[in-house]
Amino acid sequence: MARSRDVVPRSFVFGVVGVALGAGLVILGGRTMLSRQAAVARRRIGKPLGEDALDADRVWGGRFDGPPRELVVLGDSIAAGLGAERRKDTLGARLAKGLARTERRPVRLRTAAVVGAETSMLAPQIDALPADYRPDVAVIVVGGNDVTHRIPVSASAAQLEEAIVRLQARGAAVVVGTCPDLGALRPVPQPLRALGARLSRQLADAQAEAAARHDARAVSLRRAVGPFFVTQPDEMFSLDRFHPSALGYRRTAEALLPAVIAALSDGDG
Repeated sequence: MARSRDVVPRSFVFGVVGVALGAGLVILGGRTMLSRQAAVARRRIGKPLGEDALDADRVWGGRFDGPPRELVVLGDSIAAGLGAERRKDTLGARLAKGLARTERRPVRLRTAAVVGAETSMLAPQIDALPADYRPDVAVIVVGGNDVTHRIPVSASAAQLEEAIVRLQARGAAVVVGTCPDLGALRPVPQPLRALGARLSRQLADAQAEAAARHDARAVSLRRAVGPFFVTQPDEMFSLDRFHPSALGYRRTAEALLPAVIAALSDGDG
């Protein structure tokens, strides 16, 4: 009896099933390995700095005359300044001091950033600002926790855009420090570190595009300060080898400050 053309040979079926099963095992094994490496990284990093950054909110540059500029910093632990041992070394204080020296006028810093925040937490950070608060400039640094928690890039970018629009509605010029290069984190083993580097680059690019769509300024922290963290890890990282040191924050503020000054100049114009 002739074999029907519609009948698929069992050897072919078994072969496809075998390939699919093998691929599934590879994926499962890869995920298991990455999960184990993530656990190793968490143990290595720990929480020697705690979960509270120093309170640096005050008027900086008080020796200058005139009404103070209003600067608000939003985002995650880097924006909050976790790792700085003195409040004048936090990112917000560094920016406020640099801006005060440049404009020869005081700068009042307000830190809305929260340690451990993802981009989705920008909305409650803005909600917590006083209703009548009108910042001259807002600086956002966020994204690292989105990468480590595997938040979709599209969702993070959309949440950033919403935050930019809301801050601009309050009259603020907005500067975004895009996601740092997680490939610089030595405590994270390979290949997890390489994956973090790739994902952080993807998010940083999406953040820059989101900022550009709303005429906000974006600064690539990966390009501007990433090489320092790779080549000088002992100086640039704090005790936990995850958050910036005083020098790390100084370099980061130096990278962001020109954009802050330019954004304010655009707004004044």
